[in-house]
This record gives sequence, C-alpha cells and structure tokens, in this order.
Amino acid sequence: MSDSRRGCDWQDLTSRELAERVAADSVAESVAVLPLAAIEQHGAHLPLSTDLDIGQGLLAAARERLPDGFPLLVLPALAVGASDEHTAFPGTLSLPPEIAIAVIEAHGDALARAGVRRLVLFNSHGGNKAVMDLAALKLRRRWGMLVVKAHYTRFAPTAEGLPAEELRHGLHGGALETALMLHLAPHKVRREALTHPPSRGEAMAGRDELLGPEGEAAFAWMAEDLHPGGVVGNARLADAALGERLVNHYAERLARLLGETRALDIDDFQARRDPG
Repeated sequence: MSDSRRGCDWQDLTSRELAERVAADSVAESVAVLPLAAIEQHGAHLPLSTDLDIGQGLLAAARERLPDGFPLLVLPALAVGASDEHTAFPGTLSLPPEIAIAVIEAHGDALARAGVRRLVLFNSHGGNKAVMDLAALKLRRRWGMLVVKAHYTRFAPTAEGLPAEELRHGLHGGALETALMLHLAPHKVRREALTHPPSRGEAMAGRDELLGPEGEAAFAWMAEDLHPGGVVGNARLADAALGERLVNHYAERLARLLGETRALDIDDFQARRDPG
C-alpha cells in the first residue's frame, strides 16, 4: 500500500476503508487526483509510454513534498487518452473524444458518490486538454464539485530550464519530454536516435504571423503536419541533470496546487445532482 502519510492509492483501500477515510477527512476535505496520460508515438527515441511515465513520475515526486497526513486519494491513471493527432503512427492508442469525456465523468461520478468533493485532473498529454475541459464542466454542473484542471506544461517554467523557442516549438518528443524521461526512466530512452527535426511551427514563426500550430491563432494539426516523423523539438538539448531540475520544479508546483485545492473554501460548491 502507498505511504498513507502522504495519501493513499484508491485501489489499495477496501470499500470500508475508503468510506472511513473520507468520513475522517470531512473537515480537512479529501483531495482526489486523476492522472490523465496517453499511449502514443513519440518518435524513434522515446517509448509509447512517455506521457504516462512523466505524469506518474511527477505525481510521485509531488507526493514526497506533501506534509504528513495530507488527505490525498490517488486514482488509477487513465493511460489511454484522446490521441487522434497521432493515429497515423504505429503504436498509438486513442479513445474517441466522447468516450474519453465519458470515462473522466464516470470517475468523477464515483468520487461524488463516495463523498469526495475535490478533484484534480493532472494531465501529461496535450490532446487531453479539450476533453478534460468538457468533462470538468459537466462534473461541476452535475455534482457541484471543485474540479481543477492542471497541465504540467502550463506550469510556470523554471528559471534554469530550456530556451523559450524550444518550449514553444518542441511540442512533441522535444527536449522537455526527453529530459524528463532521461531522469524518470533513462532505460527507456533510445539515445542513439536523439535528433532535432525541423518544425513547421519554427518556420512559420519567422514570418511574424499570428497563425501557427500553437499561439494567438492556432490551426488543428496532425503530428505529421508539423514534421513527417511525428516529433518536433531539439531532443539533443536534453540530459538527465536537466530532467532532474525539471522534475523538482514541476513536482513543487503540483504539490503546491494540491495544497491550494485542499485549502480553497468551496462552501459555494454545494453538491447537487443535475442529470442533464
């Protein structure tokens, strides 16, 4: 069983233990976290499990930074997410968006039935953003829950991190993900395949245009639209030391977010049922 001083893994508890734990935390308020990830192509140098490995690694590091007795309930990670943009490449698993939304909702419904009112959706895959937005709003409307939407890539960057251009254009399989994996799961990184494929986003950035893959005005893109190999960014900038600094930074931000979620006064978020 996970270290109960810094939360419990949902599946390790019995039904009675879960009910007792939530009841005991009625004043402090339990915080549930649902990791959202993906199983999808990440080029020749990173495994299909990259997003899952990063999400679980950051959450584990964040738990180490929580105070003893923090009432955290960690749900099993949703390994397969919405990855339509990567379906042209072998190995990618993807749920249809409506199914992904329904799966997140179903987990929220179970939490509400158990008396948990605070849920953090912790996402490590960009393609999940739209579905988690919709699912979170549905849970808010249906149950009056506080549903926090957290993407580690949207956390403030560390001062000793990557160049701004790499953070902007290295959207998939670039230095950020590669560095994190070199620290969290170095045995999974194919170092001989590290490269720097040119990105369509980088080429468009030099034209002083509003339109681009990500930016003020973005177009919908498939991974091969950015580069035929399905990855972009300079993976050669990555090393394990950078990955360690990034993990520490993101873990600190996530632990802080969990604390703020627990502390937020949500008296106005009264549980209510709205089957519509």
